[in-house]
Amino acid sequence: MKKSIRILISAVITLIIAAALFYVWLPAINVYNQEFWIFLTVLVVVFAATYVVIGLKRKKYDVKVNKQTFKSAGVKVFIIAVAIPVVVLIVGNVISSTFFNAAKYSQIIEVKEAIFEEDMPETGLVTNIALMDSDSAKILGDRKLGALSEVVSQYQIGAGYSQINYKGAPQKVANLEYVDFFKWFNNKDKGVPGYVMVDPVNSSADYIALSTPMKYVDSAYFAEDLHRALRMSYPTKIFGNYSFELDEAGNPYCIVSCMSPKVGMFGAMDVTEVVVFNPCDGSHTLYALSETPSWIDNVFTGQLASQKYDWYGTLKNGFWNSVIGNKDCKVTTDDFGYIVIEDDVWFFTGVTSVSSDESNIGFIISNARTGEYKFYPVIGAEEYSAMMAAEGEVQEKGYVASFPSLINAAGEATYIMVLKDNGGLVKLYALVNVENYSIVATGTTQAEAKQAYIDLLRSEGIIKENVEVEPVTPQVETKQTTITVKKVTIATVDGNSVVYINGDDGNIYKKALSADETLLLIKEGDKIDITYIDIAGADKIKELQVWGIKE
Repeated sequence: MKKSIRILISAVITLIIAAALFYVWLPAINVYNQEFWIFLTVLVVVFAATYVVIGLKRKKYDVKVNKQTFKSAGVKVFIIAVAIPVVVLIVGNVISSTFFNAAKYSQIIEVKEAIFEEDMPETGLVTNIALMDSDSAKILGDRKLGALSEVVSQYQIGAGYSQINYKGAPQKVANLEYVDFFKWFNNKDKGVPGYVMVDPVNSSADYIALSTPMKYVDSAYFAEDLHRALRMSYPTKIFGNYSFELDEAGNPYCIVSCMSPKVGMFGAMDVTEVVVFNPCDGSHTLYALSETPSWIDNVFTGQLASQKYDWYGTLKNGFWNSVIGNKDCKVTTDDFGYIVIEDDVWFFTGVTSVSSDESNIGFIISNARTGEYKFYPVIGAEEYSAMMAAEGEVQEKGYVASFPSLINAAGEATYIMVLKDNGGLVKLYALVNVENYSIVATGTTQAEAKQAYIDLLRSEGIIKENVEVEPVTPQVETKQTTITVKKVTIATVDGNSVVYINGDDGNIYKKALSADETLLLIKEGDKIDITYIDIAGADKIKELQVWGIKE
């Protein structure tokens, strides 16, 4: 067989294998992507191996294992071809390392020092912080989905919840996914019917059915696989974070960050562009980072935000100082929370000296959409000390604290967090003073916990009796609906008579009889207009406010 024919056959086989590998692996065809060079190395090996196997039919290409010789003029070419991408990987990582580029890494972000009291004014109840973590949100979401028999048998909630600002309030959202390949195969024509939204402030969950189902999701296969659909549309983009989000009309989108190196060939990968992908119809738009629509919340991740600050905090005085001297080196704590400021989601985390392990020298917040940073020089206990203090306050219950966030309570920098039971359900709220974490207050509601905290601050002489503080009256959203009464029950709870009304909508509405004796007039079959409020942690039980016979 002629050499040219062997090369042609080897090239064709390699191209076929390359197409199959690309379809499965989905690497970005980009010289700044390390996966691309690994992909290229594999293809070079495939080509060389194919070429050699074809040539082994001739004695000229015999392999003598004992003498470790290979009688082929192409062996040198093969070694060089494999060596090129390997050398690129090694050299690329070396020239991109912090060892040679400490100054560049430290200058990737700018951090503005801000005044805590100005940016975070005192408020009554906290409604702009996701006090509930994703694990607890998952429990509420799973319970909500479990009540939908026609959905839960075919779908499950996606692995991760996205923190978004939806209509001015923090929410956690996750789309449904197919349970397995067979569920996808049987339902792919119908698509994914909806998503789950969890209110992390009020501990409630809702399932939202879509008028147009989603076709492109993580758990789909072949052309409907979300990652594959994106890669086929953007073969050269280096994808970073994937986030499920909603626009202000409640329409679902997948927000995908596109990365580029800021240092050398592979170093300091950062977001430079954003793809907005519609999972319902497959339409998509690429935006420069500065042009990202304002309704989008998750472009950067908390991990990336913390990593970039750590580069800034440890490398500004050189690489060796970050390793040996540690002069003026500071890093973030190893977790983060969320806070909504105006229309944006911000990451929150403490900043501590490299040599310190129990106290913070301040806090940073980072905008999840724009990447902006602010630093607050608020000295006090680091988050994990505060969490232990809150857990110790109710140690007999064995509750576990969520990662806290920072608020201004009565003019004091204060950690706020929730305490969860073994099942992951929120049981208590806790407030811990940042400067003195022995000052801890808990309560079954946020209002109760904050009032106890203010009373404790007064008793400790930190705030005076005549100092006015923001009231902590709960702010609840009232809702209205019309139901047909299916059943009326009166039960005694803690010595008080409570009326329970089962509606045809599947909910139960309750109210103390002493608060409204006209409840005795309601009978089965009545159609009534009601005003009610949701109860935290109870999906189907509502607090009845006002009722009236439907005219």
